[in-house]
Amino acid sequence: MKNLPLPAPAFTHRKQKILDQLSVPDAAYTDASPKGSVDAGIRQLIDQVNAHAGLVTTSSCAGRVSVYLEGAKAAAAAAAMGTPAAGGSASLVGAGTGTGTGRATATATAGARGGVASSAGGKGGGEWLFVSHDPVEMGCGCGDGDGSEEGYERLLLGLKAVEGAAEPNRGELAGLTASLRLIHFKFEPMILHVLAASLEHAQLVIQAGMEAGFRETGAVSLLKRQPDEEAMPVVAVRSMGLSFESLIGAETRGVRRLIVTPEYLKTLVQIANERFVENKKRIARFSAALEVAVSPPKSKDGWEDAQARRERKRQEGLRRREELRKDSKSADESSVDLTLQQSDME
Repeated sequence: MKNLPLPAPAFTHRKQKILDQLSVPDAAYTDASPKGSVDAGIRQLIDQVNAHAGLVTTSSCAGRVSVYLEGAKAAAAAAAMGTPAAGGSASLVGAGTGTGTGRATATATAGARGGVASSAGGKGGGEWLFVSHDPVEMGCGCGDGDGSEEGYERLLLGLKAVEGAAEPNRGELAGLTASLRLIHFKFEPMILHVLAASLEHAQLVIQAGMEAGFRETGAVSLLKRQPDEEAMPVVAVRSMGLSFESLIGAETRGVRRLIVTPEYLKTLVQIANERFVENKKRIARFSAALEVAVSPPKSKDGWEDAQARRERKRQEGLRRREELRKDSKSADESSVDLTLQQSDME
């Protein structure tokens, strides 16, 4: 690496603990993410980062498309328990704020397509209805085997037949009633958290992230764990430019329904698939930029500035001119000798 300080023992110890956890075989490895394992699409990048002495990944997500059912409102939850809500309010508990089902965990997050990995463990009892770290195949059958509109609903909304469930009326879907829970469609690009051994190491990661198009890359922690330790910054490599979110459905009294047209839902899927492609390009650019940033400086042996080059070229020109002058003089002398020889013979 470029003139960087040696990692402190505290950093080396923390890095080794993370690497030990990541080295567990896939069959035995687990974490707190929806899938519980490292994204295949980012594993190579994680290995690349961890190969450098002063860097180690602490959490990651290769990018994903997801559908999330937010938690119940406070009033509805209190009513279900037979107790009044605090202050009588019906405020929403933020969806997707729990770290257990969030994008970043102690090592790396994932959530492979096909393993929906729904969970009510997030704050407010929200639930992941669909998670994919790969583009969603259009006309894939989507659970029904026929690629129908209903198939998309079943894939993305996790719709299930509920016997005896009453159909929601327009009034329930039109307003934020106590039993209404909104369903969000999201696309999120790669996010990577890297623990750095020093500020100098962190600056290299930030530089690579910015050059690759992850414009919101920056240090998210500069605090020391112990007063006598060196600061070990955590850098988040991320970008909000590719992210987008849309409300697509609602659940009331246990029944989930789209509140957008099937065509609109397909458009969202198409946009997400296009952004997967751009996200992959940015990951590749970050990988290349990081290698350049941490590479040893090139040797300056034989290097010369512009002035030295001009002087060298001038001297070479003078030498060539002198050699040509000598060659011309030698040729003239040979010609004179030949003329004299011919005169003597006559």
